[in-house]
Amino acid sequence: MVKKIRKTNPHLITLIQDLKNKSFEHDAAIWKDIALRLEKPSRNWAEVNLSKIERYVEENEVALVPGKVLSSGRLTKKIMVAAWDFSDKAREKIQKAGGKCLSIEELVKEKPDGKGVRIVG
Repeated sequence: MVKKIRKTNPHLITLIQDLKNKSFEHDAAIWKDIALRLEKPSRNWAEVNLSKIERYVEENEVALVPGKVLSSGRLTKKIMVAAWDFSDKAREKIQKAGGKCLSIEELVKEKPDGKGVRIVG
């Protein structure tokens, strides 16, 4: 018999439900995709280094990481990054490069249609 995994973090449960609702309201499939990724066990969530964000995200885009942003690598572009969690060094490097760190909820409020957002991870 397979054990059903349930999320226990009330903040995460609310976020997943809100993402699904926003996906339906604004016809933006990106939010449903992120909700489905966050429903998976946290050991399967993305862990993305700054070097990968630097490589794949352009200056006018927003990087969305459905997991944690780690500090390995350098960031030279002024990029807005949204994620579930950031390491302290990663947050520091993003802000030093002139970028901005957001939670996923803040990004959904800023860009409800999901345009200009690139999923990394």
